[in-house]
Amino acid sequence: MDQSVAIQETLERGENCILAVQCDVFFDNLTESRLLGLVESTKEHAIFIYTHRRMAITADDVSLEDIIPISLDFAVVEVSSPEELAVVGADTKVRISYQEEELELRLPFGSHSRFFLSEVNRAWSDVCKSTTQAPKFEWINKYHKATRGQGVVKQALAPLGTTLTKLNQHRKTEKSSDKKGSSEKEKGANSGTQNSKQAYAVPESREDRDDLVRSSSHTTSNKAQILAMPQFGLRDNLIKCELLKNENIYTYTEDFSFFLGTYNVNGQTPKESLRPWLSCTATPPDMYCVGFQELDLSKEAFFFNDTPKELEWTKAVSEALHPDAKYALVKLVRLVGIMLIFYVKKKYAEFISDVEAETVGTGIMGRMGNKGAVAVRFRFHNSDICVVNSHLAAHIEEYERRNQDYKDICSRLLFRQLDPNQPPLTIMKHDVVLWIGDLNYRISELDVSNVKELISKKDFETLHSYDQLKRQIDEKAVFVGFVEGEIDFQPTYKYDTGSDKWDTSEKCRVPAWCDRILWTGKNIMQQHYQSHMTLKTSDHKPVSSLLVIGIKKVNAEVYKKTFEEIVRNIDKMENECIPSVTLSKREFHFKDVKYMQRRAETLSLFNDGQVPCQFEFIQKPNEPTYCKPWLTADPPKGFIAQGGSVDIELEVFVNRSTAPELNSGKEQIEDILVLHLERGKDYFISVTGNYLPSCYGSSIHSLCQLREPIQDMPQETLRDMAERVGGDNERNPEKPLDIPKELWMMVDHLFRNALNQEDIFQQPGLRSEFAEIRDCLDTGIPDSLPGSNHSAAEALLLFLDALPEPVVPYSSYQQCLESCSNASQCEKVISMLPQCHKNVFNYLAAFLRELLKNSASNRLDVNILATIFASLLLKSPTKQDLAEKRKTQEFFQHFLAQGSS
Repeated sequence: MDQSVAIQETLERGENCILAVQCDVFFDNLTESRLLGLVESTKEHAIFIYTHRRMAITADDVSLEDIIPISLDFAVVEVSSPEELAVVGADTKVRISYQEEELELRLPFGSHSRFFLSEVNRAWSDVCKSTTQAPKFEWINKYHKATRGQGVVKQALAPLGTTLTKLNQHRKTEKSSDKKGSSEKEKGANSGTQNSKQAYAVPESREDRDDLVRSSSHTTSNKAQILAMPQFGLRDNLIKCELLKNENIYTYTEDFSFFLGTYNVNGQTPKESLRPWLSCTATPPDMYCVGFQELDLSKEAFFFNDTPKELEWTKAVSEALHPDAKYALVKLVRLVGIMLIFYVKKKYAEFISDVEAETVGTGIMGRMGNKGAVAVRFRFHNSDICVVNSHLAAHIEEYERRNQDYKDICSRLLFRQLDPNQPPLTIMKHDVVLWIGDLNYRISELDVSNVKELISKKDFETLHSYDQLKRQIDEKAVFVGFVEGEIDFQPTYKYDTGSDKWDTSEKCRVPAWCDRILWTGKNIMQQHYQSHMTLKTSDHKPVSSLLVIGIKKVNAEVYKKTFEEIVRNIDKMENECIPSVTLSKREFHFKDVKYMQRRAETLSLFNDGQVPCQFEFIQKPNEPTYCKPWLTADPPKGFIAQGGSVDIELEVFVNRSTAPELNSGKEQIEDILVLHLERGKDYFISVTGNYLPSCYGSSIHSLCQLREPIQDMPQETLRDMAERVGGDNERNPEKPLDIPKELWMMVDHLFRNALNQEDIFQQPGLRSEFAEIRDCLDTGIPDSLPGSNHSAAEALLLFLDALPEPVVPYSSYQQCLESCSNASQCEKVISMLPQCHKNVFNYLAAFLRELLKNSASNRLDVNILATIFASLLLKSPTKQDLAEKRKTQEFFQHFLAQGSS
């Protein structure tokens, strides 16, 4: 969620929040979380400081506290101290000063914080370089008014000269009259002490202030960071490309130990020490990567990603780390109940860089975070490492869904790079990938008694042969190239909580190795792989693995010589040669493209020139991007070494935003890509295809006019219907259907087969089954829907999500919000909808009420259904905030009551 949106809502008209970042502000020995927004108005900039709650999604979640104008009196000091836990290559500690006040804060390490600081730098530099009158900041005065209502600004502000009084409790420096002397002392400390402080106080002249803020980890002792730093500006990527090719010349390997741990805690709080698990090694490991699943099973955690258990389990981990070493917390990342914590020995912290964290949900519609993954990537010395913690789909028969979750995580989890011009990194583009988590693969083809008998005999080898994950890896369906150590411990799931007894509940789950640890990469040896039976908090047992990994370290002297040789060669080649490439083909045709079906072809580029070349797909005149929205090129830019080649995947994918125009025939699968070589020529690539119209992405009105399957209709007829006004039936005298027949087929199927289906509308289906359902709806063949109940349910949600105009039209949205607390008013709004929209709304509400009559078996309740369906039936014509989201849920809940008509 972009926190800039919440800040933008609190601003008066005319101001713009360029960028926002969350940080910690120091108050004596305490820290408090704040949001900083870089705000611009009339070419003047100021930092707005907000208190906030939760994720700061809307204006209701933030309150303006202070304002710092970026003027000539503004300055930044970045503090770097290896002894402080906060500065370990994970966070950046910064001190901001303005006039007589100071503010000390800690920004989370990553490209977003770096970009924020660079934008502040740019704003300050503009002030210094300006030859016009000094900024007056008159527009800030309006924010000194009292509350404007609606929770937008919830407190009055003191005059600017006193706004930082509260935040200034930590201040230990002199007043402004001594500021210059203080700055000189800091500069002296910077050059003469080990715990350096990079100080950038107000300079004596504008020319002295080109770099406002630098990364404290960019030191000459940090060899890993040297390779990531820009060396020669425009040619830096060419140099990096050549450095990578010659990496074996200037690097050598050194072994470091990585402790990997995974634990599904079943929503419990820590009830026992984690030392038997986390301190089980004789010597302290160099790194800890600790993953949790099902950290919190409450609705609050699911809907708002907010849980107190994050702090409880983090504290339990920190207290259980090996006592014979000191560790620093580098990164924590969480998605609902999936959490990953990364620690490193303090003495190695300075060699950690490029830390980024990302999450991806694979729950219903590919969005919900109850299943999915969190990941951290970082560079240690000269090795790029990615750690993934995932929680895949449950239930013994759902192994195909688990396979799909794995593939989704690999394709959708992307890390931003230091250079924003570079494409994001995928999981597999790392030297080492460590994958932990509750993968949920079960033991098949054996009943519970046979499984328990093999366990009692400790015949884990035979039992493992029935393991779904082993079989799927053997078939190369998932985790291709990954390694898992030998399993010589009993299954880790499912136990009665608080004991070592197998599941005695009515379901009597078959024991399984749900909790796994795998890896891929070179120079990796496993020291142990085991479960920890002494921990009894959960129905799972925690698992650990100790890996010794050969990390690439840089020989500085050899690196320098290699680097200089590369630069000389590039200079020579650039002066002598023009880059050129050979294309494998220049025309691509995609036949029979379908809704949400990925289609890809490969364009191969061969560098037949005498120099390495840089390529990029560029925009055509008067077009916003290099390609149409249904087309992507991966990678869209890159480098090719001399004599080398690269494969570019051209992918066509039609989704809810691009389907309406293609369904109606207003848009075609046609585009021209322009491939540009830097210092070379342009190449033109033709992409064509034919799209098969679908009910997905077609309007309710159009579908109600269709008595035949949509793919049986001529394109002219579809275009004509799309252009008609909602109530215009003069050219179609035949009475329209009450509701789209495709909607009826899905709801009728679910009514007949899924009223008692456990977790219906909460568990995703299979993408392959969705494709079969889509084809059935679009062609009318066969008469009954294929696939599981979960696939049919997700197909219905995707249908509603793809409607160009939602069931409650955009024009009625505001009325719904205003009447949400009054049931009769809500019914009146629905009664005024166009007939086909009203029919669909009432039909769906009636079906959902039937589902609620069977809540004992399907485990649904009003809150769950309102949360899922309100977001699909009542969409905002603009960005929907959290307050609006809650009002739409309240509106729809009136229609889920059993007495509703």
